[in-house]
Amino acid sequence: MTKPTAKPLGLWMCVALVVGNMIGSGVFMLPASLAPYGWNAVLAWLITIGGALCLALVFARLAHAFPRPGGPFVYTEEAFGRPAGFMVAWSYWISVWVANAAIAIASVSYASVFFPALAKTPGLAALVTVAVLWGVTAINCVGARAAGWTQLLTTILKLMPLAAVAALAGLILLRKGPAAIAPFEPSALSGGGVTAAAALTLWALLGVESATIPAEQVDRPERNIPRATLLGTAVAGFVYLIVSAGVLLLTPVSVLKGSNAPLVDFVAYHGGGDLRLVLAAFAAISALGALNGWVLLQGEMPAAMAREGVFPAWIGKTSANGTPVRAHLVSSALVTVLVLMNYAKSMADAFTFMALLATASCLFAYLSSALAVLKLGREGRMPLSPALTVVAILAAVYSVWTFYGAGWSVTFWGLALMVAGAPIYLLMRRARRRGSEAS
Repeated sequence: MTKPTAKPLGLWMCVALVVGNMIGSGVFMLPASLAPYGWNAVLAWLITIGGALCLALVFARLAHAFPRPGGPFVYTEEAFGRPAGFMVAWSYWISVWVANAAIAIASVSYASVFFPALAKTPGLAALVTVAVLWGVTAINCVGARAAGWTQLLTTILKLMPLAAVAALAGLILLRKGPAAIAPFEPSALSGGGVTAAAALTLWALLGVESATIPAEQVDRPERNIPRATLLGTAVAGFVYLIVSAGVLLLTPVSVLKGSNAPLVDFVAYHGGGDLRLVLAAFAAISALGALNGWVLLQGEMPAAMAREGVFPAWIGKTSANGTPVRAHLVSSALVTVLVLMNYAKSMADAFTFMALLATASCLFAYLSSALAVLKLGREGRMPLSPALTVVAILAAVYSVWTFYGAGWSVTFWGLALMVAGAPIYLLMRRARRRGSEAS
């Protein structure tokens, strides 16, 4: 009897997918955005990491019970039916490829430090961004194994400068003691400050569900996906907390606020010299790694939906090595359009707003998955312990709270983005009925 061939993504590649997708270019800029919030931001990080871990446990348990490709689509469909599953998957897929446009632009933006012509020559940055996008798409079209190795390598590289910043923060504390830390003033803490900061920190931790989507490419998915989801979220949360809190609490707000390179300014302020070029290089690598991971998902999600019959069958066709090449090509074509729109001056603001809306739509997938655990557990279709019940409720409450933090305007338009998929669903359902009648 032949031994079954191992699938391309093992445990550590799945961990790298989660960590790499959660830690992108944002970690290099976030301390500047959070600087005005002070200790509110630290508290926001703790709440966000706690919420992300609750969501990670939710996805881990769902992945163990339903190890099928599609992640939030599968779990929502199992609990609430196909129409709800489609709506969540539709909005999630759009959020992924729209976010990829921003990530691709960020990677080229960091590279402009070394190649100033990118910033000065009209249209050149757009062409290079599109070239980078299709280069990463080509890696993913070669197969999940190639994408997995790329993700593992870029994740290791992106963690190196962050570890160095964390080590510098530790040395400062050893040298100067608690006096180096910004004083804790309870009066400065406020619910509004924590909520506003948490809205920013959540964007940094999007991607907790990454390992659940390409389940068909994962070796022993019922074992490796839950482990990778929990371990990857814990690693990413720890890195963000140590780096961001260290920079925020050990550097004056005046140095960080409005900074274009807060980690560089942190190092320079504490006598480490100007490492702008070094950190710019690692930031570009970090953005490329995140782009690679999210491109993998932007292909796997529509392919899974096609196999379930809610997307046209042709988009789910795979190559000889099981890669959904057509889904990758369609998704990257859509990203290309958005990138080119972003570089047309009249569309830049619209693109930024659209990217924010698409990112917010991830929250619908998080909320529906948390509620799915409660419903499926109550129906006896998956194990539901008292501890998991509490975690799922906390994950749902956290998702709703984050909707509030993101603002009602963004939440409303995110909902509109999700509902916009209804005509597609109805067309596909009609096509399936006609196919059944014809056969």
